[in-house]
Amino acid sequence: MHDAFDLLVVGGGINGAGIARDAAGRGLRVALVERGDLGGATSAASSKLIHGGLRYLEHHEFRLVREALAEREVLLRLAPHIAWPMRFVLPHAPEMRPRWMLRAGLFLYDHLAKRVTLPASQSLDFRKHPWGAPLNDDARHGFAYSDAWVEDSRMVILNARDAAARGAQVMVRTEFVTARRDAEGWTATLRDAAGRETQIRARAIANAAGPWVMQALGATGVPAPDRVRLVRGSHIVVPALHDGEQAYILQNDDRRVVFVIPYEGRFSLIGTTDVPHDPASGPPRCTAEEEDYLCRAVSRQFRKPVTRADIVWTYSGVRPLHDDGADNPSAVTRDYVLKLDRDGAPMLSIFGGKITTFRRLAEDATTQLCQALGQPRPAWTSGPALPGGDFGGRDATALLTDFAARYPFLPGDQLRRLFHCYGSDLPAVLGPARSAEELGRDLGGGITERELDWMVTQEWVRSAEDALWRRTKRGLHMTPQQRDDFASAFAALQVAA
Repeated sequence: MHDAFDLLVVGGGINGAGIARDAAGRGLRVALVERGDLGGATSAASSKLIHGGLRYLEHHEFRLVREALAEREVLLRLAPHIAWPMRFVLPHAPEMRPRWMLRAGLFLYDHLAKRVTLPASQSLDFRKHPWGAPLNDDARHGFAYSDAWVEDSRMVILNARDAAARGAQVMVRTEFVTARRDAEGWTATLRDAAGRETQIRARAIANAAGPWVMQALGATGVPAPDRVRLVRGSHIVVPALHDGEQAYILQNDDRRVVFVIPYEGRFSLIGTTDVPHDPASGPPRCTAEEEDYLCRAVSRQFRKPVTRADIVWTYSGVRPLHDDGADNPSAVTRDYVLKLDRDGAPMLSIFGGKITTFRRLAEDATTQLCQALGQPRPAWTSGPALPGGDFGGRDATALLTDFAARYPFLPGDQLRRLFHCYGSDLPAVLGPARSAEELGRDLGGGITERELDWMVTQEWVRSAEDALWRRTKRGLHMTPQQRDDFASAFAALQVAA
């Protein structure tokens, strides 16, 4: 049996990684287990936004919006290489919501929490403002407001890396099979990718299994204190629909909103849907109906129609929303609920949540667990930067300029991509290389042997898919043959290692 831990975290999505980091930083002995890749499910399938949730105001979720707005500033400070401000353009559609309602909602959005880096909202006349150019002639007026973009799957990795640096043991491709409780804690059985089973001891369990939270509860015998509703959110990616770095938020005729976001330099990301998901149907997939829905939503308001033939990639994730009894999936709260079972060794289960508020969720969860373990420790995660996020007092532009002088052999686009992956850790990634040749072969998509070695040794990459679609999105820029060639090169390097 492995050494005993204070806390076993089940689930390597953003909530599990956040809890592992927080708990390790408070001095707990932490083990994190994830049956697939870190951030490989819901956490890699978001709309990539750190946002307060403008539409949540209609459902009177003022506390959730206030907390999320405050977290925008925290996350922008902790990880400036993977999170940055983004301006959103909201066309006014008179048949949807009156202009006064949008103006009032944006006033609240501006003032519910203190803004430090983000500008206030403004009214726009699309007949004069260039941001109206992609929209059809019916869109004459609108608004602009600020939220933020985040590389969602990299946010998971940075939290896991920091957890490991603080002593946590991170185990990927490791399934949580079962756990039994006794007076002293839990004995958990784990199964690795080869089918080998091991047991570990832990004084407490954090059930951060997301869509599988109920299955994890079943594996422990703890009665379910609550339930989740599984809602599928699908996105499509098409060639860029507009110039500029601004995103668009479109009111749809079903009163939902659809985002059109500049993506990966030459694409537009469009999402999302809200469809009940039956786990018996298998992994989430974007259906033809969802593709049509998103295409129609954009084509109603953009000059350039979008059809299914334009789609170059789709992805879907399952949101494990706390079941609050709402009939409409879009009205189900995006807030999180924590349930702590103390009938013996502690077990805390997480229902709901969103990437914007993961740090607050982790802070609340870890505080409850520390108290249950009789080891109260102060919260700390709002201060230290995540790996790569400490710019030494400089802004991103200044640091990127320094790197351009240090690595003149890197093309500008490649340097910017690497910077937005690794930030101030870039010298550690590239090592002593002073030429492109010293980085090794380009295995495809601009990923060199040196970068892949970093991903494998520091970021738990175990497959080509991990590297191409989660640690980076370089798969989107490659042909099917190039992706196959990358997979072959990856397999050969792993065998040689």
